[in-house]
Amino acid sequence: MAFDTFDEGIVPGGMRSKYEIRILICYLLNSIKEPVSKEIIVDSICEESLANYFETSSCFDDLIEKGNIIEEGSDGDIKTYTVSENGVMIANQLDTILAYTVKEKAYDCAINLLAQKKKERENSVEIVKTDMGYNVNCKISGGNLDLLSFSIFAPDMPQAQIIKKNFYENPTTFYKVILAMLTQNKESVGEALESLL
Repeated sequence: MAFDTFDEGIVPGGMRSKYEIRILICYLLNSIKEPVSKEIIVDSICEESLANYFETSSCFDDLIEKGNIIEEGSDGDIKTYTVSENGVMIANQLDTILAYTVKEKAYDCAINLLAQKKKERENSVEIVKTDMGYNVNCKISGGNLDLLSFSIFAPDMPQAQIIKKNFYENPTTFYKVILAMLTQNKESVGEALESLL
């Protein structure tokens, strides 16, 4: 198979042809079975260094143009896509061309990115600049109900970003720890703190 893509940043065994990248995109959309953004698909391939970012983005656009991927709607301001019947056929008939490890890495990464996006939709973090530094406002939602909201001071933006990142990684643990501390339930405090270690 001829290599027809830029290979900057691609790991050995990664994809170096547009043909393979298109198949992987169809495979991912077919495997995930829910509308997802272009960003999640492209990031899931590029985060594992399986293909070049610009080539992957271009292949995604080509598949839309050819009708193999269709716009399904939007998630806020972000368009979401699914695979068309023709794209399903491509995914099913040609997925054996791709190495199992390539498909597995991309799929696992896509699932992790979807989980992260879900956490960000259900929970929010807002960083607000103040005269003294930054207030990091965190909110945990449960359906239509705000379960917990709190604000914490950070002296600089890097520390505010660390708080935001750590909050998004496990908002459930934050909730459990704070609830256990406020109710003085020693058993719950221990369990919550163990989950941090």
